[in-house]
Amino acid sequence: MIICRTPLRISFFGGGTDLRSYYRSKPGRVISTGIQRYLYVVVRYQAEFVEHRYRINWSRTEFCDEIDEIQNPIAREVFRKFNVEKPIELTTFSDIPAGTGLGSSSAFSVGLVNALHALNGDRVTKYTLATEAAAIELDILERAMGKQDHFAAAYGSLNVYTFNVDETVTVEPVYYDPDVVESLNSSLMLFYVGDQRDASDLLETQAAATAEKKGVLSAMSDMVDPMVEILSGRGDLSDVGPMLHESWLLKRSITARISNDEIDMAYGRAMEAGAAGGKLVGAGGGGFLMFFVEPSRQADVATALAGRPFIKPRFDTAGSRITYYEPDRLV
Repeated sequence: MIICRTPLRISFFGGGTDLRSYYRSKPGRVISTGIQRYLYVVVRYQAEFVEHRYRINWSRTEFCDEIDEIQNPIAREVFRKFNVEKPIELTTFSDIPAGTGLGSSSAFSVGLVNALHALNGDRVTKYTLATEAAAIELDILERAMGKQDHFAAAYGSLNVYTFNVDETVTVEPVYYDPDVVESLNSSLMLFYVGDQRDASDLLETQAAATAEKKGVLSAMSDMVDPMVEILSGRGDLSDVGPMLHESWLLKRSITARISNDEIDMAYGRAMEAGAAGGKLVGAGGGGFLMFFVEPSRQADVATALAGRPFIKPRFDTAGSRITYYEPDRLV
């Protein structure tokens, strides 16, 4: 049995520049982090005499004998990539439901790739995990999405990712001041605004708008370096709120589908109650609104958004990791 734990993620600045429609003409840059909310992947070989070769437990349970029969598209294509022929059971579950803008599909892709490499006894880099998982979703499944989620899931922690024209990705860890990061951790509130959804359709719309919105996307990416300066202790942490607000105004101008009346109302109430700024995490249309709120004002903001669940996740520092390893018990 192999158990893999992979973090979900929040992106601060630069989202959208990790789409091919942007970085194939100009490198994209994103600063993001894994968070201490996780998706788990459990894989184990089954006895040779089980009735069905593949058992897949996700939002439903599948019993299949051929890889082509598997309905979960990521599981199907990862199994195909690894040429999984022995009877095997796959189970996945998460701290946060899928479709909430925290990169769950990418966390599943990365976690499953990591688990199967471990099952095969392969030691691979985080870069390999991220690129292989991204290739499954972008190239094989042809999903309209960026690569940042796969890298954030694989690496965890605070990193700057540069998405190059030649499809390579440059990973730069942020050398942060621990006190600054602790204060940032204490100042973030993520409120759930509903509408679990598949981001691919919305990202297709955004990709189509990229040509005429390159200036907007570049302005969002230009906030990456100031954020690095703040995290390293050479800037003012109180600037994060206004920067998030500016980034949100830019993001929602890309397409009318990114926000809606309910999201705008919740955002306005939080700002009136004392939030310094915020943004919708993920592609848009629903999920979590992330706010920067001084601790002294957080009770006011929570009251203003009463009835909406919120989380205060701390940052993950490990990325995707194998937490249990017993590969050959039934071999």
